[in-house]
Amino acid sequence: MTTIDDLRTTFFDECDELLVDLESNLARMEEGDADVINAVFRAVHSIKGGAGIFGYDGLVAFSHSFETVLDLMRQGALESSSAAVATLLTASDMLSDLVSSARSGAATESEGRAQCQTALERLAAGSGAGDAPHTSGSGAESFDDIAFTPVQSDHFESTERHTIIFRPAEHAFQEGRDPLEALRALGQIGEVEIAADLDGLPALPDLVVDQLHIGWRVVLETAAARDEVERVLEGLPFASIAFPDEPLPSSFSVDDKPEPGDPAPGPAPTEPPAKAGEDERANEPRGRDATQRSTARIDLEKIDRVVNIVGELVIAQAMLGQIAQGLPDESRGQIAQVLDEVLHHTRELKDSVMAMRAQPLRTVFQKMPRLVRELSLKTGKKVRLETVGEGTEVDRTIIERLSDPLTHIIRNSIDHGIESPEARIAAGKDGEGVVTLSAIHRGGRIVIEVRDDGRGIDRDKVLARARERGLAPANAALSEEEVNNLIFAPGFSTAATVSDISGRGVGMDVVRSNIQDLGGRIALHSQPGAGMTIQLALPLTLAVMDGMMVRAGEDVYVLPISAIVECLRPQRSDVHALIGTRGMLRLRGELVPLVYLAELLSAASEARELSQGVVIITESSQSGRLGLVVDDLLGHQQVVIKNIEDSYGVIPGIAAATILGDGKVAFILDADKLADLAAAGFSPVRGAASAGVFSALSH
Repeated sequence: MTTIDDLRTTFFDECDELLVDLESNLARMEEGDADVINAVFRAVHSIKGGAGIFGYDGLVAFSHSFETVLDLMRQGALESSSAAVATLLTASDMLSDLVSSARSGAATESEGRAQCQTALERLAAGSGAGDAPHTSGSGAESFDDIAFTPVQSDHFESTERHTIIFRPAEHAFQEGRDPLEALRALGQIGEVEIAADLDGLPALPDLVVDQLHIGWRVVLETAAARDEVERVLEGLPFASIAFPDEPLPSSFSVDDKPEPGDPAPGPAPTEPPAKAGEDERANEPRGRDATQRSTARIDLEKIDRVVNIVGELVIAQAMLGQIAQGLPDESRGQIAQVLDEVLHHTRELKDSVMAMRAQPLRTVFQKMPRLVRELSLKTGKKVRLETVGEGTEVDRTIIERLSDPLTHIIRNSIDHGIESPEARIAAGKDGEGVVTLSAIHRGGRIVIEVRDDGRGIDRDKVLARARERGLAPANAALSEEEVNNLIFAPGFSTAATVSDISGRGVGMDVVRSNIQDLGGRIALHSQPGAGMTIQLALPLTLAVMDGMMVRAGEDVYVLPISAIVECLRPQRSDVHALIGTRGMLRLRGELVPLVYLAELLSAASEARELSQGVVIITESSQSGRLGLVVDDLLGHQQVVIKNIEDSYGVIPGIAAATILGDGKVAFILDADKLADLAAAGFSPVRGAASAGVFSALSH
């Protein structure tokens, strides 16, 4: 059964989504698009409504101040200027803090909230809307301002009593409408007694938090005439009136002076008149049933448990395959056929579970418009952000770790790449620069690109600065790719002065490290005068992967399929030995460095010639192509990724571990880190600390 805690968790989950949408749309509000303003209003209003249900009064009060400003913008009484949007962005940050505080039960810094709320009130007061609602004072701005106790009729001379039955449409919240407007309006002209009508409230398991299931019975005692009451209700955008002797067309009915003890009339059964375009959707499923058929909220921890079970199933399937190899030929064929079926269904199950873990990149992409807006203001540049493929899905673990790298890259593009409007116009470009953030699935990986149409990389400037800092040899000639990769060197920066945007040399090296930690690659392409593109290639998941099992010396390793460019057995004439088991391979006119994998990892092995093994060509964004020489390819296998960093720390060249079909542990190799080790010319893997890890896991 659904509990109040489950509903509260659902509310905060929805708040997270609404806050992302809120920030994204706020960054576009200066365009004056009515749809954007309405979307922002609905997000704040939805948070306010949910907060009221759970009694978060501070969150309700702040949301109401926020909502008041947005409502003035919707009405055209307040311009969505740059200064106004800046205030709203600050309010968005405060709203996020208030949601976090409500979730954790911690107190929020009241002074900061009060200052932000005051700024919102000043913004509303400056709109010139004389009857704009305020967040405090008399009237009916909150439940506390409405009298819920019975009214003593002798308090008034010549008063009238009216009973009003109010049942708003189920989808009122989704349209950004506030049913309490009616109650507040009535509270302005008299005293009210309100009773909730809970007949339409479903059981907790069937409750949909963004739909309105309740109505109200209102007894109004007022000196105002009935026609004035009708005018108040008619002024509401979603309300209409019916008299007792007429058929009831909508959500209101008015019954003058009911006799004491008369039962309240039942709620109106009819829906409000359909808006233009709704008649085509009249036969579509509505409400809770339609919603539940399309989506369901599942605790991510439950999905993670299923992922772990699928991982164990993959291991068990591999073990069965290993056992089948030892059976007689007549039995092996039948077992192999069944195992193929098991493998097929296991892959389908794995893909389905991975799809459940996947989330659209929208949650990351929607944070970037605000970043671009703020950087544009700080740098005095005109920059427009375009996004493509924000619906592309990837494992949630990767999404959680993408925000910082993308922030660094976009900051770098605007600060160093995009020129000032004057410089762009002088170069024959549009005065407004464009940064494009895109994502696409390609070859079993997710490829994210940040492309700008700025000046590109000034290679002479980069090389000169790198030599000043000792990051590049003084007289060595570097290729274009090698110069570009200096951008990722620790401590490198071309900024002349240090600012709060850049200049400290911290950023792009961290980006590369973070992407490599995710099992991804980063590449940079630049065209002087035309712009720069930074490409991130990431795995779709960090739980299960396709790997190639290889033997090097006495040990078996797994190399991710995504890291392999090609495999070949070289001709002796194509291999040129240099020192010991290092050399070069001539491959289609290109020289590729070779290194024996067992030597690189300092694993136990017998000395042998490079030409006697199998060469696996890998490619690193930093070190280029590398040929890893192994003794044998043992075949393709789907493997479960097991983290070892928590127990054994970082092992250079090793990304994780997995369990093979025979029950033994094999290391999953990190192709980029292996290339770095080979380029550095040392093998620190089998040190004093690492030797114990190899020994323990190998046995």
